[in-house]
Amino acid sequence: MQFPESWLREFCDPPLSTQALADLLTMSGMEVEELRPVAPAFSRVVVGEIVTAVQHPNADKLRVCTVDAGAHSPAGPLQIVCGAPNARAGIRVPLALVGAELPPGADGKPFRIGLGKLRGVESQGMLCSARELKLSEDHSGLLELAGDAPLGEDVRQVLALDDTVFTLKLTPNLGHALSVYGIAREVAALTGAPLKAPAIAPVPPSLPDRLPVQVLARDLCGRFSGRIVRGVDTTAATPAWMVDRLARCGQRSVSALVDISNYVMFEYGRPSHIFDLDKIHEGLVVRWGRTGETLKLLNGSTIEVDEQVGVIADAQAVESLAGIMGGDATAVSDDTRSVYVEAAFWWPEAVSGRSRRYNFATDAGHRFERGVDPALTVEHIERITQLILDICGGQAGPVDDQVLALPERPAVTLRVERAAKVLGMPLTQAQCVDVFARLGLQHSAADGRIVVTPPSWRFDLAIEEDLIEEVVRVIGLQHLPTAPPQAPVTARPQRETRRSAHAVRRALAALGYHETINFSFVEERTEHELAGNADPIRVLNPIAAPLAVMRSSLLGSLVGVLKTNLARKAPRVRVFEVGRVFRRDASVRDGDLTVAGVAQPVRVAGLAWGPVQAPQWGERERAVDFHDLKGDVETLLAPRVARFVPDTHPALHPGRCARVELDGRAIGYLGELHPKWRQAYDLPTPALLFEFDLEPLLERPLPAFQPLARQQVATRDLALVVADGVTHERLVQALRDDPQGTVRSATLFDIFKPAEPGAGLGVGERSFAVRLEMLDDDATLTDERIDAAVTAALQRVQLACGARLRA
Repeated sequence: MQFPESWLREFCDPPLSTQALADLLTMSGMEVEELRPVAPAFSRVVVGEIVTAVQHPNADKLRVCTVDAGAHSPAGPLQIVCGAPNARAGIRVPLALVGAELPPGADGKPFRIGLGKLRGVESQGMLCSARELKLSEDHSGLLELAGDAPLGEDVRQVLALDDTVFTLKLTPNLGHALSVYGIAREVAALTGAPLKAPAIAPVPPSLPDRLPVQVLARDLCGRFSGRIVRGVDTTAATPAWMVDRLARCGQRSVSALVDISNYVMFEYGRPSHIFDLDKIHEGLVVRWGRTGETLKLLNGSTIEVDEQVGVIADAQAVESLAGIMGGDATAVSDDTRSVYVEAAFWWPEAVSGRSRRYNFATDAGHRFERGVDPALTVEHIERITQLILDICGGQAGPVDDQVLALPERPAVTLRVERAAKVLGMPLTQAQCVDVFARLGLQHSAADGRIVVTPPSWRFDLAIEEDLIEEVVRVIGLQHLPTAPPQAPVTARPQRETRRSAHAVRRALAALGYHETINFSFVEERTEHELAGNADPIRVLNPIAAPLAVMRSSLLGSLVGVLKTNLARKAPRVRVFEVGRVFRRDASVRDGDLTVAGVAQPVRVAGLAWGPVQAPQWGERERAVDFHDLKGDVETLLAPRVARFVPDTHPALHPGRCARVELDGRAIGYLGELHPKWRQAYDLPTPALLFEFDLEPLLERPLPAFQPLARQQVATRDLALVVADGVTHERLVQALRDDPQGTVRSATLFDIFKPAEPGAGLGVGERSFAVRLEMLDDDATLTDERIDAAVTAALQRVQLACGARLRA
């Protein structure tokens, strides 16, 4: 919410400075995000009138002007050389006198005006554009002032530039403060300064004309008011005072009728719409949309509505998106001569989320979502009508007002004792009664209980805590006592056998991965393709149409991050994410942190793409592969040893995918992105990915110290012939399963498979070269014991794998 301070003080003018007023609003819950002067400091800039403007004798693009500056030119008009294309006799413009200081330029230093010569002609000042005064970026010509601007008067006074623009950051419950009058009402309650309530006089109708309006959806529209105005001049210029106020509210001027509608919205918080009456067929119908209906909006986009979207239609088509934006077909234009002014109460539930569904937002929708006072539609129609007649002329018909279903305002009870307990400060009934009286809330008090009936403009007063918030807001948050907590604050010790999620993040960062944080909602396509989820959880009000479902896997998010990096020519990508996923699970029940039927486990996932190392002289560049990623995962899991089992996953290459198991329990998958998805997502080379449940990664064994071996390790190398189907894991496990405990490790260091059968290998066989390490902690191993251990190992692998020694 943005507005000028001067407009606020017209409704309520407390004896406070600008900064004190901003502090008051912030401490009452309406955070002032920014205070900005309307114009930077400058001096000795006055209103001047160009009397004559003749061509410069020595320059084609310059004019020599004589300028009347009133009391500042007692000896007659000043001579000023000017290069503006619109410099002409008869206009009044800002004149910087000799000695004037203009706003700083790019160097940050004020610009001082002196007596000078331009191409041999003396110039006694400077005529200014809006850009030179830092009022706007317009430098197409001189800033033309009103024809009745007093000559010689300070431009700051004429344009009311000694003003401040307030920008408020309002929470969703403060819909009643989305107008200048609404803010003034709050300031009056906070300071006790009088509120100057507007007196809106009814405009007597001079026409009998009415437009038939039928409201078919009471759950969409609770009240609908409107009137016809004929004979308007839509080409009339918007008054400068209105243009300035709209600009200071962040709204550009469009046309007189549109500006009037916007002005009343900022003034009283009432969005309205003005139709071109001659473009309406027969009458208007307020109803819910129908599947297949389309509407071209004022912003140029064409949307399709359905039964969840409220519309205003005529006999032929939909003409407006209820409470959000009007349609292009009935928009006013320079040819408009008759209009229909509409102001309605749209139920917040009927408007909420509809504009986001179509990927845009409007000031009207923003207000109706939070609730707009249903009691003043007629008064605001009268205000709009009077402004139309004053600016555009015309004749007004009678006001039609249909009241169908207004919000019920159930009374809310405040217990003074409970309010004092919640706030942690002494509080009396008289203080609470005074607060409600200042806020204009109807109330009755007796025996420590105050019954409050919320007014029509307050949609945020529903429970006792809302009233407690109002009490402390008006009393002032700065008056809350600063009391230390009563309970002792003690740290929760962490088990040594468990590490934190941050430790996992640091471990991945140490491996060269960068952390990313992504939305929990993703495209439905990625859920189908990369997670194999045919029924993802849908978002009711997605912030964007593609982000319509909750993710059940982190892989889609990481692929999106990779595409973003590749679009920026990143040569090497290593990213990871720790975040929640969302999947259906009927066993989950409602709780403080859970939703019935939805499991929300935390997972960790990573992606590697590009060369293994950054370019360097000591190693040839090669692309990352499955084994590189497997090594990173083993380092992440260390000192625990994982088991990698060949498996399949919807996102991964069927021959380059492994299920990762810890202590016999599957924790996730790793592998290369499936070729069809690499092609579908336009990736130049394959990406490697992993995804695990986070919880198993947090568990870690407590380090157990062992004494150094007092005996020497004995090693033997074996060349074992096995069938192609025998896995390395199966072979090594058989070698290690020594009941005597002599074989301490078995390490594969070579694989041999000839192109043709021979060298002791048959068809479908290969040779594994394995190094055995043997040790006895109590005695030195003799050759006999070593040979016996090797023989026993060979027997185990023969039984388990059908292996034999290579001849």
